[in-house]
Amino acid sequence: MTELLAPAGNMEALKAAISNGCDAIYLGMQKFGARAYSCNFDLESLKEAVTYAHLRNVKIYVTMNTIVFENEVEEMKAQIHQLNEIGVDGIIVQDLAAFDYIVKNFLDMEAHCSTQMGIDDLDGTLLFKELGAKRVVLSREVDIEKVKEIKRIAKIPLEIFVHGALCVSYSGNCLMSGLIGYRSGNRGRCVGSCRKEYELIDKTTDTSLGKNYILSTKDLNTIDYINDLKEIDSLKIEGRMKEPAYVANVVSRYRMALDNKITEEDKEKLNKTFNRTFTKGYLFYEDAKDITNILRPNNFGYEIGKISRVLKDMYEITLTRALNQNDIIRISHNNEDVNLTVVKLYDKDSNLINRADDICYIKIKEKLSTGDLVYISKDYFYYKELESSLEKEFKRFNLDIRVYAYPDSKLIIDAEGLGFNYLYESEEILGEAINNPTTKDQVIKQFSRLNDTIFELNHIHFEECNAFIPAKLLNTARRDIVQGLYDLKLNSQNKRTRALKAKEKISFTPKKPYLTATVTTEEQYDACMSCGIKEIYYENVVRRNQNDYKEKEGQLLIGGYGGIYHYRETNPFVTDYSLNVVNATSCYELYKLGAKRVTLSYELNRGQIEDLINAYYEENEGYPALEMIVYGKAPLIFTKYCPLKKMNQCGICRRKTYELKDEHGTFPIIAHDDCTTTILNGKTLNLLDELQDIKGIEAFRLNFTIESKEQVVKTINEALGKLNGSMNNAVFNKETDTRGHFNKEIL
Repeated sequence: MTELLAPAGNMEALKAAISNGCDAIYLGMQKFGARAYSCNFDLESLKEAVTYAHLRNVKIYVTMNTIVFENEVEEMKAQIHQLNEIGVDGIIVQDLAAFDYIVKNFLDMEAHCSTQMGIDDLDGTLLFKELGAKRVVLSREVDIEKVKEIKRIAKIPLEIFVHGALCVSYSGNCLMSGLIGYRSGNRGRCVGSCRKEYELIDKTTDTSLGKNYILSTKDLNTIDYINDLKEIDSLKIEGRMKEPAYVANVVSRYRMALDNKITEEDKEKLNKTFNRTFTKGYLFYEDAKDITNILRPNNFGYEIGKISRVLKDMYEITLTRALNQNDIIRISHNNEDVNLTVVKLYDKDSNLINRADDICYIKIKEKLSTGDLVYISKDYFYYKELESSLEKEFKRFNLDIRVYAYPDSKLIIDAEGLGFNYLYESEEILGEAINNPTTKDQVIKQFSRLNDTIFELNHIHFEECNAFIPAKLLNTARRDIVQGLYDLKLNSQNKRTRALKAKEKISFTPKKPYLTATVTTEEQYDACMSCGIKEIYYENVVRRNQNDYKEKEGQLLIGGYGGIYHYRETNPFVTDYSLNVVNATSCYELYKLGAKRVTLSYELNRGQIEDLINAYYEENEGYPALEMIVYGKAPLIFTKYCPLKKMNQCGICRRKTYELKDEHGTFPIIAHDDCTTTILNGKTLNLLDELQDIKGIEAFRLNFTIESKEQVVKTINEALGKLNGSMNNAVFNKETDTRGHFNKEIL
């Protein structure tokens, strides 16, 4: 059966999801979850959540899908043990250290591969099936037919996002918030840099092509494709930072759709809670240019009419849908919004009214114009309807009882519910009825009082044997039976752990540090060759989320797990920064898979690198083989979306150059041959002055993207001088970020 998986940022949202028909909940703790700004759960509230959900046959998955720095590894392990004790069903992870610890230590708690791992093909899925994953959450960029193919061949449960906010970048492959805002998305603290307004600049002609929300995606909505989706194991709704009413609305609509009970009117109600307008997403072949809404980055609402007349002290609105007092509306005027709560609503005779269906009048201070469109962003009565559903029981479970009541004996009740049996035995002895023996109807009356439980009375067997059962005793028996069945259900959770096996130690002989280089043009490649760089990554690069695997020769630079699985038997390889490696265990696991060297994440500072190397040495009695990017414009976003196509530059990108611009700087755009896009940091990371002080790194990489041949040669010569200690410290201009995150803590 297809699982409907709902988000919960707090207990109210969890109850809203369960009361509206979800099969499972995903939620985060105070640490290690990718939504650090939601309320999240502590251990006590999580225990309450697990109890509430498990009694209703709803599973709980905890997100621990951030990268884990070395000084957090022990805390990460301790939290996983606590989650196991509480009885959560699975943990959703990004970091290989967390994944490895769950798989190797726990028998009943599943490890799920987060979408932040960037798994978007069969190869990556097969790799993690081999490593012990119980579920893979595929990237949002995978289309439905490919999802079905992966499921058919890999034979492992798959999870996909079906509704809610989208990242413009491949998940886990966005450094924009971290590198320019010092709030890392891979640490759960994304500030939503993509939701800002940017200006697109044609650098070739030095002209502006417009300023808008060019990177702000619409919200995903796939409810029209529910029959296709029923083939997938788990359908995930995004929204851990959304209010309970939103969760209730979306979960209820998808529940109706899965149960074949939805109407077109029901589907339209998805517009009545937060949305940025909708897209069917890459999942159902949306054109990449139509994945964004460049007009506004926040709640769009739905259109209900327009300003039809401007009067002396109020505005006339002609409606296409009803407007009620206390609704919140948005009026679009000259590309700016006027937002207000409808406190007073008037008819044509200036009488106060509660509702209008065709024409109404509102006093508004702001200046508006005839033709301005009016939207409802919050439907007051619909929200009241949703709020009334937040704690109802979506489903009640049968309670069957057999009552044995004989004079001069104890009351015995054999109860069955939730798949368990509970035997109740009273302390007191029943008396013989003189006039009015207790009847079956009286027992039914007392046992039907189950509204504050998850049960409903089903079958009851009772033989009238002239015994008198006090109503108080029946009520006590009912409460005892309910609690007894609850306890049996909750105590049935397995919490087994594995016996650990000794691991093979892997270490490398330290080498004198040397330079490697990544290039994007043949001219840059030739420049690197002329300067004596021995390892150059050019045509031997296998990017993350680039899964068109072709036969290649020699050593590869591999950025994704699918590439590792595909080439590990045929090619030596180095792993790239995009695997987000920040701890010793992740290095170790990649070496086990065959990596010759591991490139560290951009998100490490010097102290964290030292922690990683020291931990690796202690665990393996030897050193790791590491590579580190020390120069270049960092890739902030890698996306399937093309902002140039959105702005009608499709094809022209082959002969022009472009950049995005905001109030702080510029961001060069690289358009790839497969129409994917990389957006670069406008400032250049430059750690060349630090090379003599960075210990334990085998290869220092220079990352060339838009540099000329002359700039490449100059940078390499400078780097060689710094590496050999033969040059004085250079002074860099204001466009150079000499430190990057190397000495900054990513929160």
